[in-house]
Amino acid sequence: MKVKVFDESHEKDLEKVINAFLSTTNSDIIDIKYQVSIGVCGEEQLYCFSAMVIYSEE
Repeated sequence: MKVKVFDESHEKDLEKVINAFLSTTNSDIIDIKYQVSIGVCGEEQLYCFSAMVIYSEE
């Protein structure tokens, strides 16, 4: 079993990199964990979209 972690500042970017990874692997996907974090710096909101793909290589 292996994991691959992705971290992007926009949800569409996260979607793009995960889809690229999934299209290049022949592994069995066990699970995908998704998380959003939000931070505030002054009046600016900072978002972090992350996912962990758990997969099995044959």
